Amino acid sequence: MTNKRSFKVSPLIIWVSSIFLGILASVPKIAEHHFNTKEAVVNSAVTAIFALVVWYYNIYTLPTYSRKDIYKGISLTRLMGSLVFGMAVMLLLAFIQQLLISTLSFGPVMLMIEVRGILINLMFYMFLHLLYQNYHNQRVSIELERSKSDNLGAQYELLKQQINPHFLFNSLNTLKTMIEVNDKQSVDFVLKLSEFYRFTLESRKLDLIQLSEELDIISAYMFLLKARFEDGIRMRNDIPAKYQHTMIPPFTLQLLIENCVKHNVVSLEEPLEIRLYVEKDFIVIENDLQPKMDPAETSLHVGLNNVHERYHHLLDKDIVVEETDKIFKVKLPVIYEYTDHRR
Repeated sequence: MTNKRSFKVSPLIIWVSSIFLGILASVPKIAEHHFNTKEAVVNSAVTAIFALVVWYYNIYTLPTYSRKDIYKGISLTRLMGSLVFGMAVMLLLAFIQQLLISTLSFGPVMLMIEVRGILINLMFYMFLHLLYQNYHNQRVSIELERSKSDNLGAQYELLKQQINPHFLFNSLNTLKTMIEVNDKQSVDFVLKLSEFYRFTLESRKLDLIQLSEELDIISAYMFLLKARFEDGIRMRNDIPAKYQHTMIPPFTLQLLIENCVKHNVVSLEEPLEIRLYVEKDFIVIENDLQPKMDPAETSLHVGLNNVHERYHHLLDKDIVVEETDKIFKVKLPVIYEYTDHRR
């Protein structure tokens, strides 16, 4: 919700415009051949007071907009309420004017005052509505620009994570070793490495891709990791087929698997187990917790923050991180391509 208290109209504008309308309402009286100072002053005061009341009433009754309400048109209910309130105020002021100047004929005077009140009310209501709409449009534009800026920053950080020089260096070292020992899988390794970076180039400009595409990226990535760690790393995918067409920010799972490898011991003696599954409309990536002892590998949570920022800015959703003394898991909200999905 947008707080209406942050929207303000200068008191100077309110008072000057009200006094100006009061003076303007007395011009016909001033132009009359038999000018009556008391009538002109009272008439001017009644109009100015009415204008002030209408100003503050319309400001006080401004709605608290949400984003979806900003582009709605003028509220007829609020307009009719404002007109009824204005007519009641003008009727009261007409009685007061009659008490002050008893020589005036109440019927015609009341009719003239009510018509004047309706016109003033309509003018102020429309002017205030335009100001309020313009104010919210500007706020939405600022929020969109800020969101774009944050999203670009997250995408840039993601790109830096994807083209990780350490990962590339390790992959090339692994390839060198495979070639030296005439490993028959060296050709497949080159193909998977090429496939992985092709995915990187194709997906980096997209906000969301299908989960099946993300799993293809994971398949290529895990092949590269297993060529390096052999049976020191294992992954089990238990995601049901019906979730294959749900959406996910590209390289989310890859980045989380990279975090698993970065912060945990991976060896034949202590194989790292990674599991993918669905739990209560969350895609869950879970790994056994076997942290490295090297203080240089202390986590700064850059990867998790990156994933969190993209879910928050793109989808206004938050990821869930759970950690025990044995496991570490990250829960990613399932994103359906269509809002009328059937589970």
